[in-house]
Amino acid sequence: MTTPRPTGEPAGQPAPDSPDRTRSDRGVTGTGGAEVRVAVDEMIRVLGSHVGGDWTVAAGTLEWSCWTTVAHVAHDLLAYAGQLAGRPADGYLPFDLVVSPAASPAEALAVAAACGNLLAVALDAADPALRAWHFGPCDPTGFAAMGVAETLLHTYDITRGLGVDWQLPARLATVVLARLFPDAPPGPPAEVLLWMTGRAAIAGRPRRGSWTWQAALP
Repeated sequence: MTTPRPTGEPAGQPAPDSPDRTRSDRGVTGTGGAEVRVAVDEMIRVLGSHVGGDWTVAAGTLEWSCWTTVAHVAHDLLAYAGQLAGRPADGYLPFDLVVSPAASPAEALAVAAACGNLLAVALDAADPALRAWHFGPCDPTGFAAMGVAETLLHTYDITRGLGVDWQLPARLATVVLARLFPDAPPGPPAEVLLWMTGRAAIAGRPRRGSWTWQAALP
């Protein structure tokens, strides 16, 4: 099964940064392979004991099933690793991850974990000065933060579909907000990240109908 292409940026220009946090600030967050590994380990810890559930149900508010969503995570993590290895300047490398439709939820989850580890290895080896395309030039910290975000946010979606009680780890949510959402309001990081990505409302702010993250650097 060919899974959906990487997401997170709109077709148009990225939104401007907030005045108190510049794009260069976002490139120095210490985000790398270690954070991706922690996020992937958390995904396996949370979802691994629920692979016997019905993964054909929708993943939270997404139109995708839980199975398709974890396949999408695998796809994006591998795509990010490919960008770091290939360093293309004008688009994503023209390859797709195909997860067998016959793969069980446990097998699809194992593919996602493998792709996450490939991304972590690529990040470990990447020069901080490396730039590769993600709707503009993106550095390794951007790909790391996107890998963490894809893993945690879609783990959240899948837990909603499976009826599992789980919340995003605050430390990793803080990492994602610092690198990808410079205009994030103050508040508990897990709640703010869910609001920034259109998954929940927070006090005084309704759920967002559209959103994007800012991975590209000048």
